Amino acid sequence: MHPAQTVVTGFALAILAGTALLMLPISKVGPGGGSFVDALFTATSAVCVTGLTVVDTPTYWTPFGQVVIMALIQLGGLGIMIFASLIGLVLARKLSVRSRLNTAAEAKAVGFADVRGLVRGILKITVLIEFGVFLLLGVRFMLGYGYGVGEAAWHAAFLAVSSFNNAGFALYTDNLMGFVADPFVCLPISAAIILGGLGFPVIMQLRKEFTKPLHWSMNTKLVLWGSAVLLIGGTAYITLIEWNNPATLGTLDPGARLLAGFFQSVQTRTAGFNSIDIGAMHDASWLGMDVLMFIGGGPAGTAGGIKVTTFAVLFFIMLTELRGEGSVNIFGKRLSRAVHRQAITVVLIAVAAVVAGTAVLLLLTGLDLDRVLFEAVSAFATVGLSTGITAGLPDAAKVVLVLLMFLGRLGPLTLGTAIALRERRVLYEFPKERPAIG
Repeated sequence: MHPAQTVVTGFALAILAGTALLMLPISKVGPGGGSFVDALFTATSAVCVTGLTVVDTPTYWTPFGQVVIMALIQLGGLGIMIFASLIGLVLARKLSVRSRLNTAAEAKAVGFADVRGLVRGILKITVLIEFGVFLLLGVRFMLGYGYGVGEAAWHAAFLAVSSFNNAGFALYTDNLMGFVADPFVCLPISAAIILGGLGFPVIMQLRKEFTKPLHWSMNTKLVLWGSAVLLIGGTAYITLIEWNNPATLGTLDPGARLLAGFFQSVQTRTAGFNSIDIGAMHDASWLGMDVLMFIGGGPAGTAGGIKVTTFAVLFFIMLTELRGEGSVNIFGKRLSRAVHRQAITVVLIAVAAVVAGTAVLLLLTGLDLDRVLFEAVSAFATVGLSTGITAGLPDAAKVVLVLLMFLGRLGPLTLGTAIALRERRVLYEFPKERPAIG
């Protein structure tokens, strides 16, 4: 099959299998299994590493059901990286690797023939990061909260997998609000989220050439600079707006407020954990988080959104136009015009999906626009943050969110592949004409 068809089919089958497992009586607390819609929503959220939930994970699902969810998260996060990298290697035979947002320099460095080495590298990075977070959290849970060895190991393993894969599932009814002021829990989770959100090409290049920034590809530089700016800007924005809000940061000491503001900024990288009550935040905070979630993280990784590189490309296109320059130059390299078209296409389709999803949700629920828009962006960008309305939505609205999660997780990747493979040389050009702009 076409590589894009393989990705879509694989994820769809994983979601269906997860749905079937979660519908078993052994997966749900109490008599009977989970309902089809709830199981489908949870499986989609796990495979698409989103984190939105319609039921309380620790009380609704049994340990078996929670293991299924963790396995789906790992499969979804690890699978998308492998498939994205393999597609990049396939495309590298015909196309310039540097011109593709989701494969960049690392695919060119590895080479088409070294697929096994590439997959081994992904697995090694995943295991090392998740195991490191597992150790840090396990020790903290035992020493700081009195967990037994088994309980600490289980909670640490689940959070390690969920955080590196940017999923946002937690084994606590209030997610991570109980750890809002604990840096020994929040910071390891944040580090795993940031690393997972950078994308596999960036991690691989940094592992090999960390001390050689001059050798970094345009993709790596854009992801690192863009991520740093968005993380710092998001932290400042959320912290300042929520500083005196007694329902979120207002009752914490200054150090804890900064930690909570940073933690929530990290979550907009498409993770979805919350250490404060998202539903009690100011409307302005929701709007800013909508923007951060829509942008997302790095390509070819566990993050969602339109990707940092896409946003950066559009920014530099705008900057070039304002300066009156003829070509878009980034970090001393000229950007291919094909990338201009791809970035614009991805953004326009993403906006259309969010607007259409929001409109349908408004018709189905009758809720306020700000909350519905937040939910739609969170689903499409595979973030998982919620203002608290997801569990109470009608089944039809839950299905809309399922479609948004699936499209948001696979849409940009399959779209980029389809665009790349449809490129062909045209032997003629039509006459130029300029419409009025602005």
